[in-house]
Amino acid sequence: MKTRVLMVCLGNICRSPIAEGILRDRVQKEGLDIETDSAGTSSFHVGEKPDSRMRAAALKNGIDISDLRARQFVVSDFDEFDIIYAMDRSNYNNIMALARNAEDEAKVRMILNESNPGMNYEVPDPYYGGDQGFQDVIDMLNDAMDVVIQKING
Repeated sequence: MKTRVLMVCLGNICRSPIAEGILRDRVQKEGLDIETDSAGTSSFHVGEKPDSRMRAAALKNGIDISDLRARQFVVSDFDEFDIIYAMDRSNYNNIMALARNAEDEAKVRMILNESNPGMNYEVPDPYYGGDQGFQDVIDMLNDAMDVVIQKING
């Protein structure tokens, strides 16, 4: 049975699209039965491509996310996805505020808790920083995806 995974950040132009891109790339290369998507808790960038700096950093890492477009997280995402990963505490709280019941809440997790269990580390938003911040985010998410794939694949 296909596992459906949603990555969520604020604007869906930096962190969540690269998280989706990393997982999507691994799914394709490893032939896994995982569906990926990403969204933002805000509507600031709906319809936009990922940030040009993140697209460039992704390509340097062999991942093309240029086909992705920002969309806003909606309540029906709880019905569509099995696991919903938040990139930081603020987005986690925004998602949880939309949860309708305990079943919805149980789907929401902090992504870096996969690679750093129970630490509630946040994926820093690279938007206002330099180029290294984008690579740092990719490195953090690559580590987390190792665990995500291991957990889903058994």
